[in-house]
Amino acid sequence: GIPGLYVTEDPGAADKSAQTGNLSLRLGLGWAKSHRFYTGQTPTLKYNRSLMQAILHDRLPIGKIVNATVITLDEAPTGYADFDKGVAKKFVIDPHGTVMKKAA
Repeated sequence: GIPGLYVTEDPGAADKSAQTGNLSLRLGLGWAKSHRFYTGQTPTLKYNRSLMQAILHDRLPIGKIVNATVITLDEAPTGYADFDKGVAKKFVIDPHGTVMKKAA
């Protein structure tokens, strides 16, 4: 799949297609191999509890997996502002310091 957030338009995107909300795909090989294409929201409720438990119990090192920057709740407005600017960063908001304690 091609996971991600696709919006109707992003004027700050890197190329013209992304600026207008278009995603170009070559479907020829997909048809030949009978792939299925789905759209819609990811069923996060199906995975979020087990994923969070795996992260909190050190079974998944989130910082290495997603190259995320762990921020406090007080830093969240700055993280959201960076996201709105299109900064190539991923943030994990850690309101209780749980992830930071595990990393120390």
